[in-house]
Amino acid sequence: MNDKTTHFGFQQVAESEKAGKVRSVFSSVAGSYDVMNDLMSLGLHRLWKAFTVQIAGVRKGDKVLDVAGGTADLSLAFAKKVGPTGQVWLTDINHAMLSVGRDRVVDKGLLLPVAQCDAEKLPFPDNHFDVVTVAFGLRNMTHKDQAITEMRRVLKPGGRLLVLEFSKVWKPLAPAYDFYSFKLLPIMGEKVANDAESYRYLAESIRMHPDQESLKTMMEQAGLARVEYFNMSAGVVALHRGYKV
Repeated sequence: MNDKTTHFGFQQVAESEKAGKVRSVFSSVAGSYDVMNDLMSLGLHRLWKAFTVQIAGVRKGDKVLDVAGGTADLSLAFAKKVGPTGQVWLTDINHAMLSVGRDRVVDKGLLLPVAQCDAEKLPFPDNHFDVVTVAFGLRNMTHKDQAITEMRRVLKPGGRLLVLEFSKVWKPLAPAYDFYSFKLLPIMGEKVANDAESYRYLAESIRMHPDQESLKTMMEQAGLARVEYFNMSAGVVALHRGYKV
């Protein structure tokens, strides 16, 4: 049987193998994920996520779905916004990451629903959520267009999809960014997480992800309206927002 291929970092792999390879990366890094995030971004990931929460415009009583929510940074922030009358679902395809996120939620004294699920086949009804977010997860998905279509499906009319992801950096900064990503990042991964290879993959996966305009087009093709994006840190990261009409 012929299997289509896709990219896993800079490698070409069978589509059927990608999810397993991504799973092993995140199972390996789950325990040190938050520490590495702070180190890799010099703490900026906290500002990027805070901006995402602000732009999402959630209100008391809203229903929010956090796709690839991992260690629950966004879920915890949204839980404060929606209050006791709202609901935030923390989901991830990776059991190890979800376990870390669930433990953090419990440590904060919150009871949020948690589900291990695939973004390409979400186990939620149509027109259910006011906001769906995916932060630093879309680039690891095998069929990004299918995942975006699914996230749109579970949004209520008027609901917003927010995609926070690494993107195309401002061109003059590209050489320095490449040096950091391909030389320093694997060294940090080795020292802190005892795993240089996983962080080499993460750097490569960023380069293979659609740039700002390409992702905007992909969201529009999935049926989202008024799609716009906000560049942060000179394009190292971009936040895309689109509406279901």
